[in-house]
Amino acid sequence: MKKNLNHVAIIMDGNNRWAKSRGLSSKEGHKEGVKKARLAVECALENKIHFLTLFAFSTENWLRDEVEVKDLISLFFEALEEQTPKLIDENVKLNFIGDISRFNKKLIKQIERSEKDTKKYTPKLNLIIAASYGGRWDILNAANKFYSDSKNKNVNLDESNLQNYLETKNYPDPDLIIRTGGEKRLSNFYLWQSSYSELYFSEKYWPDFEKGDFKIAIEDFHKRKRKYGAESG
Repeated sequence: MKKNLNHVAIIMDGNNRWAKSRGLSSKEGHKEGVKKARLAVECALENKIHFLTLFAFSTENWLRDEVEVKDLISLFFEALEEQTPKLIDENVKLNFIGDISRFNKKLIKQIERSEKDTKKYTPKLNLIIAASYGGRWDILNAANKFYSDSKNKNVNLDESNLQNYLETKNYPDPDLIIRTGGEKRLSNFYLWQSSYSELYFSEKYWPDFEKGDFKIAIEDFHKRKRKYGAESG
């Protein structure tokens, strides 16, 4: 019997290297990456996955070249504007996690509009976009929120109540985290939430990742035995 695959998270890595290998600009690489984000949504719907997180923009991405950051933000806005009507047609609910306040007002308004427009129905898929997000930031931000909440004045901080202040408090932890691009690390993504996630690493750059590769990752997940530390061996 197949294990339930409820939540898949993807670290979409390799756009820059894909572009460089073809003599293209980083912007062209990120454009291709946006196309594959669309494909990931289609794969999630086809496989009846209820939650899909796409790691779109990390807290560390702010340290990149200023031109590249501007290109990323511009593509982010264009993708939201173009894709939101399609998500509505497919009953996909769009959710954002991360320090959204760091983006420009134009993008923030589009994020708010897209979230509002995709919450008017029962979703077939919850699409979570991690933007200006980092795992360490999420944990520290949750702790600060906990201590700032007056109702916690005489409450000790523990796992259960900290979790209630994480960006992902309304979502289940990911069952499977896929990373493309050949790197084998989480890179400050879902540090708290990944404690018992299955990890799958692909050598392919994100723009080269196809539906068949997504299927292989899912099949690999179903072959694994999830023990959650309850048994040895």
